[in-house]
Amino acid sequence: MGNSIVYDKAKYHDETVMNSGLPEERASVHTAFFLGWLIENDLCSDEFEYESSDLINKYKSQAKTAIDVYEWWDRCLMGEMLSEEANAFASDYFDFDKGKYISDYSELLVKKLPSEFHVPYTWENQKIISQRVSRRYIEWKKRNSKRFWEFWK
Repeated sequence: MGNSIVYDKAKYHDETVMNSGLPEERASVHTAFFLGWLIENDLCSDEFEYESSDLINKYKSQAKTAIDVYEWWDRCLMGEMLSEEANAFASDYFDFDKGKYISDYSELLVKKLPSEFHVPYTWENQKIISQRVSRRYIEWKKRNSKRFWEFWK
């Protein structure tokens, strides 16, 4: 695996979650939702799929959650886990400084909760955020697709 980008680690959020009196799992929820969307859309790297094939199948049958998959990968989302196209999308959309993921997450799931860490992982929440991420992905693909006359670029 060659891509050394680290998109997020739950440990970055552990102290905030602990100080809020929330379960440790909540440090993983926002990123696990994104990982779940990647799995649902077959946008993970071949090596990730090979290493996680059993967990991926269990996630897709809802026998395991995206939290379970994220925890198996040491609560870390890295570029090497994503396909090339998924990395390009994540670099734009999932970037916490310039991307729209956290604002979408807040709009759809945080609402009146005290923080993004108060959102529980549920299949319904996974579905809600996955629908928005899919829409953003389609928009991103349209913005980044080459015109037929630009085939040489």
